[in-house]
Amino acid sequence: MQVGLHALGVGNGARPQIIRAVAEAAEARGFATLWAGEHVVMVDEPTSRYPYSADGRIAVPADADWLDPLLALTFAAAVTTRIRLATGVLLLPEHNPIVVAKQAATLDVLSGGRLTLGIGVGWSSEEFAALGVPFAHRGRRTAEYTAAMRTLWSHDVASFEGEFTRFDAIRVNPKPVRDRQIPVVVGGNSDAALRRAAAFGNGWYGFNLPADLVTERVRALREHCASHHRPATELTIAVAPLDGGPDLLPDLAAAGVTELVVIGAPPATPDAATAWVADLAHHWITPGP
Repeated sequence: MQVGLHALGVGNGARPQIIRAVAEAAEARGFATLWAGEHVVMVDEPTSRYPYSADGRIAVPADADWLDPLLALTFAAAVTTRIRLATGVLLLPEHNPIVVAKQAATLDVLSGGRLTLGIGVGWSSEEFAALGVPFAHRGRRTAEYTAAMRTLWSHDVASFEGEFTRFDAIRVNPKPVRDRQIPVVVGGNSDAALRRAAAFGNGWYGFNLPADLVTERVRALREHCASHHRPATELTIAVAPLDGGPDLLPDLAAAGVTELVVIGAPPATPDAATAWVADLAHHWITPGP
């Protein structure tokens, strides 16, 4: 099983010298993927419930620096050569899909085809309101935007007609490196997220998922894949466990997880960040004394 690292873009991980140190060390130490998440807007007193913690509140302070994930990963791409790059997740319905298609393809080209576009529907109604995007029907919007982006990536001259977006005979370049496609991984732990992953995703990203629920969620994903007449083996499965240690690895592999993602906040200096990544690699990639 591969091991990824979700540590860039927030707090100390938003500082360029820390991004460089973490990215270089993660590549050298054998991590498979660097992940970075997104919030365009944070509010001090949200009424929306955060779905990835028991108390319904996000642990990141509202006043923390939070970089755009595609830009943060572009910086990481410039100081690495092999490690994959993934948004975990970009809140797709908050964005113009034509712009995202171009930005994602740009990063894919600059990184030599290393991008995975992790997407989610979002949970903060306050964020959608600030951006002027309807919170309702964001799941349908996400599915449609994904189809529109794939059309833009694969066609020289692209047209699309949908409920939320439409364009006619346009060119959007560059094209992604790998057969004009970028893997789209759907994030979220709910049944709705699993249905979306099975319906149109190249993979699924379970975030802050309690370890004892992983097997059940993967089983549910397989059932949704079957209902869409898709082999579950077509999908990558990345999971960031909420709890547990390296002893989880055999069970996760047996469940069908292809990448375990370690979530962490890097320390404040480059030297400390490099040592921190080395410690994580020793713990997760080469566990033992």
